[in-house]
Amino acid sequence: MSDLKKAKSALISVFSKEGLEPIVKKLNNLGITIYSTGGTEKFIKDLGIEVVPVEDVTSYPSILGGRVKTLHPKVFGGILNRQDNEGDVKELAEYEIPQIDIVIVDLYPFEKTVASGASEQDIIEKIDIGGISLIRAAAKNFKDVLCVSSVEDYKDFENLLDEKNGDTSLADRKLFAGKAFNISSHYDTALFNYFNAEGEVKAYKTSIQTGKELRYGENPHQQGTFYGDFDAMFEKLHGKELSYNNLLDVDAAVNLINEFKGEAPTFAILKHNNACGLAQRDTVHQAYVDALAGDPVSAFGGVLISNVEIDKTTAEEIHKLFCEVVIAPSFSKEAEEILKGKKNRILLTQKETELPQKQVRTCLNGVLVQDKDNKTDALEDLKEATNNKPTDAELSDLLFASKICKHTKSNTIVLAKNKQLCASGTGQTSRVDALTHSIEKARSFKFDLKGAVMASDAFFPFPDCVEIAGNAGISAVIQPGGSIKDQLSIDYCNENNIAMVMTGTRHFKH
Repeated sequence: MSDLKKAKSALISVFSKEGLEPIVKKLNNLGITIYSTGGTEKFIKDLGIEVVPVEDVTSYPSILGGRVKTLHPKVFGGILNRQDNEGDVKELAEYEIPQIDIVIVDLYPFEKTVASGASEQDIIEKIDIGGISLIRAAAKNFKDVLCVSSVEDYKDFENLLDEKNGDTSLADRKLFAGKAFNISSHYDTALFNYFNAEGEVKAYKTSIQTGKELRYGENPHQQGTFYGDFDAMFEKLHGKELSYNNLLDVDAAVNLINEFKGEAPTFAILKHNNACGLAQRDTVHQAYVDALAGDPVSAFGGVLISNVEIDKTTAEEIHKLFCEVVIAPSFSKEAEEILKGKKNRILLTQKETELPQKQVRTCLNGVLVQDKDNKTDALEDLKEATNNKPTDAELSDLLFASKICKHTKSNTIVLAKNKQLCASGTGQTSRVDALTHSIEKARSFKFDLKGAVMASDAFFPFPDCVEIAGNAGISAVIQPGGSIKDQLSIDYCNENNIAMVMTGTRHFKH
């Protein structure tokens, strides 16, 4: 037995009329009776197409300023009846309820209204009641009814009308029901998050309606998908598709370079979510050259990012390096053409976009949610802990190193000098290991650490780190403080002419 069903009637009630005209014309050409309300009804009439007002079916006008239009048994009976149920069919006839085969509805723009900064009363009026009820009813009864719940689905619906002349299969109706519940669940999530802005209800809900399947996850045997609006953040100018790992590195790069927004030209090179090179200079070219000098080995296959436009001279230098991704606010025309010389190299221009203020990760059989670490250590936060005070140049380097440290995996130590990353010890199980690794790495790339500064993401439980640092030539240290043995580290610094400042803020990054 065929599951094809011939549509004879459609209810249309939409907020936005964009893209509706060709659908209405197709329905009319197929001889499908159209029911409608309010502005949608007028829109259809203005097209010269016959339409039955819902008021003629319900014998009730739109009331309460339009809050109640379709909420009536004759409407929902027409949608929710089971056509293979004799009792339902009998009641339709008894109460003169028209069968409705197609429901086309979109919802009031609640999220856009909130984003616009509208008053609470305007926002409340954009909470859809009739529309969401129509969607849920039609999607629930997908066995008999097809629900079109978004302008985004109009094209698919048009194609269906063209291909099957008003017939729909059970699979068609079930697919559109899935799309409808995606719309309704997303809408309900937006409502909940608006009313729970202060987090008083301890529940976590999120909804992202755009997703892109990736080639694979972290490894080829893992499936990966990115859910988000990548195009809202970047314009992709060139290169292959971004991978799961590319996206993680891009995320780390964007968060790091945002620390230097509006400052002098700053260039960073990242590998495995950590900066392996970073420098701030008078020109973007010199910033890149000095960032690369920080670790030219790790830079191979890395992600590069600048806080200013990349020019021709800088592009010529970058082109000598194999790198996966290059990101900047803009590229000069010449720079773009040079960097396009490698067909797989990904070029992204970063747009001004507000990033989420909550961080989420899976954990055990649930998720962990926390506020984003928006604290950037500043001059006014520093408490001078030692008798020896840092010079202005050292203070500048200390704050520079602190910004990098905040975005480096814990346990970490960052060594910097003259606004250049000399080395970092990333993701070590002890702070001593992190420091030892960073010193060895800096020396391997011929950095003179005399007069360099050290940043730590958390306090020193013992004075061993400041002793090792002092012996390597480090002249100033920035750390959160807070250990019961802080004084031991302070005493060592006082005795060995090392300046130390404390921030009072820990920046763990696990």
